Amino acid sequence: MDVRLSSEQRQLRDAAAKLADDLGPGSVADLDDEVRRTRLERAVHTAGWRTLRTDGASGVEVAIVAEEFGRGLVDVAFLGPVLADGLRARPADERGWTIGVGDRAVDARGSSRALLVDGARILTAALGWVVPGVDLTRQTAALTGEFEQAGELSADESGRWHALALTATTADLLGTARGAQDLAVDYAKVRAQYGKTIGSYQAVAHLLAENQALIEGAISVLRHAAWAVDELAPEAALRAARIAKVYTARMARTVCEGSIQVHGGIGNTWDCLAHVYLRRALASTELFPVALKEIDRGLS
Repeated sequence: MDVRLSSEQRQLRDAAAKLADDLGPGSVADLDDEVRRTRLERAVHTAGWRTLRTDGASGVEVAIVAEEFGRGLVDVAFLGPVLADGLRARPADERGWTIGVGDRAVDARGSSRALLVDGARILTAALGWVVPGVDLTRQTAALTGEFEQAGELSADESGRWHALALTATTADLLGTARGAQDLAVDYAKVRAQYGKTIGSYQAVAHLLAENQALIEGAISVLRHAAWAVDELAPEAALRAARIAKVYTARMARTVCEGSIQVHGGIGNTWDCLAHVYLRRALASTELFPVALKEIDRGLS
């Protein structure tokens, strides 16, 4: 396994990062800016990132985009549509598609139908009303009407798709943690107490350093899981993805809560962006959740 990104993958990462930096929300108030979101939607659509799998992209390349979009709190649909695109059993029409889990469609902004994986079956359902959720950057909708069967998956196809789904949500968690960490580091550099920036105090510096170490560990397990999606047998790929999801979910919550702590009193206010990162991390954790008992080597 070579964890180094190719030149094309680095270009993909840089393009996704630039888009997230340029058009992602820079404040909580930006979440209500429909002009900005429309420009972001147009850019994501034009780039074709929602059809990465059918365009021949690897699991690594899907993870690269998901990570940068999580870091920048990109608030137009990506994760749901790219996973729906990976199934390729959907009818070939112009309606937007996303993924359904249980009785809800996730990452539903701009979609009208959802695909659900039920064992070996691929089902479709229509989207209904918007359901309030913890994540302020992605929309959840109820599923309505009758579920219709759109296709079937072999055991290997189902395992590989679930590995991709876990890996993509893990990448989103890693990106979210990186964004929260960057927010905390930037704040620690400018917020002064007793005549010094708070980042110069050991309590804050050590907290940020420990969280950065957690992030570096998550980068390693994610890179392996993303590579495994296409390179290992489905069972091995699924196991790698589960391990990555468990570790990264715990890491992301720790880092996001640490970012709020570094911000002090302002970190507990609505106007501080730190809680938006934490909300996104909690939502991605519960999307295709993994329990320790599903892994034969426990993680403490």
